[in-house]
Parts: sequence; C-alpha cells; structure tokens
Amino acid sequence: MKRLKKYAPLALILTSFLNSNAQQSFPMNKETEQKINHLLEKMTIEEKVGQMNQYNGFWDVTGPAPEGGSAEKKYEHLRKGWVGSMLTVRGVDQVRAVQKIAVEETRLGIPLIIGFDVIHGYKTLSPIPLAEAASWDLEAIKNSASIAAAEASASGINWTFGPMVDISRDARWGRVMEGAGEDPFLGSKIAEARVKGFQGEDLTATNTIAACAKHFAAYGFAEAGKEYNTADIGTSTLHNIVLPPFKAAVNAGVKTLMNSFNELNGVPVTGSSYLQRDLLKGAWGFNGFVISDWASINEMISWGHAKDKREAARIAAIAGSDMDMEGYVYVEELAQLVKDGVVDEKIIDDAVSRILRVKFELGLFDDPYKYCDEAREKETIGNPKHHEGVLDMAKKSIVLLKNENNLLPLKKEGQKIALIGALANDKNSPLGSWRIAADNNTAISVLEGMQQYTGNDLIFEKGPDCFIGNSTFLDEVIINNSDKTGLDEAVNAAKKADVVVLVLGEHGFQTGEGRSRTDLELPALQQELLEAVYKANKQVVLVLNNGRPLAINWADQNIPAIVEAWQLGTQTGHAVAQVLYGDYNPSGKLPMTFPRNVGQVPIYYNYKNTGRPTNKDNNVFWSHYSDVEKTPLYPFGFGLSYTTFEYSDLKLNGTAFKIGDDIKVSVSLKNTGTRDGKEVVQLYIRDLFASVTRPVKELKAFELVELKAGETKTIHFTLNKENLGFYNNNGTFIVEPGDFKLFVGGSSVTALETDFELN
Repeated sequence: MKRLKKYAPLALILTSFLNSNAQQSFPMNKETEQKINHLLEKMTIEEKVGQMNQYNGFWDVTGPAPEGGSAEKKYEHLRKGWVGSMLTVRGVDQVRAVQKIAVEETRLGIPLIIGFDVIHGYKTLSPIPLAEAASWDLEAIKNSASIAAAEASASGINWTFGPMVDISRDARWGRVMEGAGEDPFLGSKIAEARVKGFQGEDLTATNTIAACAKHFAAYGFAEAGKEYNTADIGTSTLHNIVLPPFKAAVNAGVKTLMNSFNELNGVPVTGSSYLQRDLLKGAWGFNGFVISDWASINEMISWGHAKDKREAARIAAIAGSDMDMEGYVYVEELAQLVKDGVVDEKIIDDAVSRILRVKFELGLFDDPYKYCDEAREKETIGNPKHHEGVLDMAKKSIVLLKNENNLLPLKKEGQKIALIGALANDKNSPLGSWRIAADNNTAISVLEGMQQYTGNDLIFEKGPDCFIGNSTFLDEVIINNSDKTGLDEAVNAAKKADVVVLVLGEHGFQTGEGRSRTDLELPALQQELLEAVYKANKQVVLVLNNGRPLAINWADQNIPAIVEAWQLGTQTGHAVAQVLYGDYNPSGKLPMTFPRNVGQVPIYYNYKNTGRPTNKDNNVFWSHYSDVEKTPLYPFGFGLSYTTFEYSDLKLNGTAFKIGDDIKVSVSLKNTGTRDGKEVVQLYIRDLFASVTRPVKELKAFELVELKAGETKTIHFTLNKENLGFYNNNGTFIVEPGDFKLFVGGSSVTALETDFELN
C-alpha cells in the first residue's frame, strides 16, 4: 500500500500516455512500425533502456579500448548494446569505428544515431542564428541550414541539436545569439525554415540530418537573463509567445525535441508531463522523441524535485523524456524501476519506439555506414559553393542602424581610411559561439576584406587589446580594462584619415551558453577608444561585432554611421567590406529590440499597454522611467538601406468581416532613392479589446521585396482567423469578435495604419 500511495500519480500519467498515443496526428509507416514492434519483442529491458542512453564521445575510437574510469564503463555499455546514441563523435573514421561496435559487436546490432551541435554551420560557418534572423530571408536561412547539414553528414553526423527556437526578450541572456529573437511569428517562420533546411525533402538522403527543436520550453525567459535560472511566466506568455515556434517546428516535421535546464511553474521541464506528454505527444501528435539537455535529468536533484537518481529517472521517464543525454540516470536506474513495478514497461516501449523510428527514418538500419564516405567528406567539407552560400547569408544579415549625411557607402578610391580596433584583425572571434567543429582563426577578418578594395589608402591600427588570451568554448573571456597600449597610435591614425572605420563589440565567446552579462555596453576599453577616436575625427563608421543587442546610446547620439555586423562566421570580412563599399545594399532588420541602457531590459515591441500608458493627467503616476525614455534605442524590425522607401495607399477589402473571412491587405511600396534595394514589408495587428489582453502590436506577416530605383510595387497580404486569434489561459486557441487596428511599415514603428471590425 505504501508503494501504491507513493506512486499514485503513475496511474493517471499512464492513462494520459495511452490517450496521447491515440492522438497521433502524423502518419507513420506501417512496415516501419512492424519492424519496431518485432525488434522490441527481442529486446531485454536493459537493451531497451540502453536505447534511451546517450554518451558523449569519450576516447579515440580508432585507437585502443579505454582502461579504467568512466571511459571504460561507457565502452563496456556500448558493447552490450546499452547505448542508443553518441554525441560529439565526428569524422568518418571515428563514426565508422564506433558504429561498427554497435552494429557488429552487440547482440541485436542496433545502429547508433550520432548527434552534434551543428548550430550555424559545421566547418564552414554561417552567421550566428540571431544574425541570420536579421535577414528575414527564409530561403537564405533554409539554405544555410542545408549547407550545415551537408558538411555535418559528410563527417558522419546524422543528428543536430538545432534549431534553438527559444523566444527571448532579455539581451543579458547569452543564448539569444542562438535563436531568432523576440517575436513568436518571425521565430516560427525561421524554425520551420531551419528544420526544412537540416532535414531536406528526404531524410534518408546522405546530405540531410535529423533536426532537434530546443529547449522545450521557456528557457529563453530565465529570470534576470541569468543562465540556467528559473523561468516564471504566465500561461498567456507560455502559449502565445514561447510555444508557437515549437509547434511550427513540429508541423514542419522535426524529428526530435530537447527539453531544457529551467523549471516552469515549480517543475523542472525535464520532468514536466504537461509539456512533454500531454501537449507535445498528445495534443500536437508528435511521434519523434525527446532528449534531455546535458544531464538535466540528474539536475532535478539539485532543483529539489527529485531526491536521488532513482527518483529522477522515474519522474523523467513518466513525464516523457525519452533519452538521457550524458546523465547516467536511465542506464543505472530505469531497468530496475521497471522490474520493481514502479515504471510501466509500456512507457519504456513508447520511448524506445520513438528512438528506433527516427533511426529507421534516417535509413540507419538499411545502411549503418551510409554517412561514412571518406571521398564525400573530403569533397564536401569547405566546398567553395558553401563559402558562397555563407557569404550570401552574411551580407543579408547585416543591419544598417544609422547613416547620417550618407557617409556610407565608402568611396572606392581617393580616400585615406583608418581601420581601427583589435576585432578588425581578428580571425577567431567573428566565428561566434557554438562552432565546436570549426577550426580556429579561419574567419576572413574585416581587415582582409577591406584590403580587397585597393583604390584607397588603408591604414590599420588595432588600438588597445580588448580581450586577453585565447578564449575557448569552455573559458570565460578575460577583459582588458587597464592596458591602453595602442590608444595613442589609433588616435593619431584617425587624425590623418578622411574616414575612420572602427570595429568594436563583443568577443565571440562572450555570448552563447553560460555567457550572461549584466552590462550591455561595449566591453573593455572600447568605449574610451570610441570617444577618443571620435574626438580626433568626426567621420566615423562604427561596425559592431556582437551576439546580442548592445546598449550603445552614446554612439547613437554621436557617431554618424553605425553598422550592426554581428558575428558573421567564416566570410565575415568579405561581407562587411562589400556592405561598407556599397557592392551590397544592406537590407537586414533587427530581430530583437536594442535598449537605451540595461535598465530597460527586458524590452520588446509586443508589450501590453498597461492601465496607465501615457501621462494624460500631467503628473508622475504613469508607466515610465524617471531617468530615460521608455522607448527603445532601435525598435524590433528596424533597419536602414542605402536607398529610401515610401509606403502609401494601405487598403483592405472591407471594414467589417465575419470570423472565418479572408482579409485582403494591399499597400504600395516605392523605392524613392537612387539605388536598387530590398525592404522587409511588415504587417502588424492590434486586437483592441479581448478576454485576455493583447499586445499593442503583433507581427502577423512580412515579405522581403526587391525594388529597382524609382520602382513601385503593390504588396498583398491575406489574413485569416489563424492570424487574428490567440491562446487563452487554458491553452485553447480562440478567435473573438471585436475592433482591430492594422499597421504596415518598415519596422514595428510602422508608417501606415487602418481599422477593421471582426463580427
């Protein structure tokens, strides 16, 4: 009776699990399901649990077997068939060797799925994902993911832990660099593009890999932007902001999801039955599998949710976490939990079926070595077409924030240009974070890019070193706050120049996992360098290399031209130079709001109006700051061009509509400048009165439009009930009648607006 009382929730969870199985909405191959069931009948409980166990690469697989320590234990488990997947094993020779053990030395010969963090490229790197999001170019983003998949698969990998689809409004959180920014609509479109880019049209093809949408869910809402922190949000934010990109990824056919390190409503999400069992596998009909984040099952003990590994294994398995990443919890505890009657074996069978299904879909049972082709590896890695692709992506990711008096583009001859800043000659930092397969110092530097233009007299001075030592993925970046060596030389170079190009920002490893910051201003001595150079020469172009929105209020007030160039990967220097010299007209738009200072964070465009939005009574009692404007420095969706655009003639096909009607929207866009250019036309709505209050604006459509100088086009959008509804606090999607505003323009601070009524 004690056991039954202690584990009473199991019956409820099992009922939910069985019900969710009946709700599968994605078609499954009957022949594959028969093979899975046949294999399950042969497997011992230990072998089943083994499929739910993932180990990190632990020795040179082509060398002698390890002796002693955890490596020897992992090797023993691998030979027993107690490992379903390995991560960070890469290279054809290594993957073939480890796969050979799984296929040829275990009882059942079940192949491994090989996972790796292919976040913005493998060897040939695209811009960091936040930068890619700034392109608003879904085809380019899809192509970027396909390039990454081609190189990773050629190196033996068949599964990436991407895309990260976490929405975040807090630039202090280092992992904003890994996502698509603050907006759920843009984030959903990009999630779909990345999934399709990684997985392609045919997952059995050797140039595609299984994708993994992460981190499920609310990881991007970590309190205070502090890594691994709790997330405390309401159900409206969960369903309307956090979950839509995950749902979009599932609808796009993503094969796996990863849960995360945070808790939600007091429950670590690794142990959330609601998220994983009820919502994902139940209501959404997801038939892939869920993997934990690194040791996150074990970490439920630290959270105070599980008292030991046995308890953690029970909670996670029942909740729907199918595979344990480098946690040792399932492989040590789960089989015994089944034998003790604590966990029903049907739950284990469900998890193993999901894992085997993905392996079948990848074609691994037909040919476990299909990704192990040395000739293809040699031909694919670093292919020139890949470099062309990531250069194209890099140029599209650049955002022009300011350009007073048309200082940009630079003249191509007859000028003396001073290029200043240690980051201008850095070939490592521009690669960005999360590039663990790439070789260090392989980025084209801004200096190298600008040296391709030979018509000007280019002088380089690095100024003070910003960062000390060679940071790695595991290191904290060491900041130089005292040694001003090189400052005087930089100032003197600025005095002699016609134009100064100053490259400042963050080190590539100042963003990413574990890289939360409380200060969003330029680190190290860079602000001092910026002000000293500006004092010497007012003709300054500031090029930012960074992985998050920065607080650059002083620069905005003083520097005439500012280019947001992020961390653009392998082709950074060529992309920056081509934009600076006007061979590419920038068209990027911000996917995250830039604050005036860190005190405004979190700041985002789709905020709620509040009860006191304006100072209508001319007193202090309204929603504002007393020391700074409440508006952002640069709003979501903002970005300039070397040409100008004019919006006009916004029309709807009526003023009153019934729920279910299509609302046709048209707007005229004219290129009023002298250069050809591209503009991201953005459509927002506001539901003025609702049962659950709605934001002041919500992005509902966008289109990237290319116009020749002087050309006018009419842009058309169609809205339907899917665009006009929202999720209530029970997670039910509803569409309510009422009054709406509709906005169209080149940013979230839109140019045109109109009204309509929904009956």
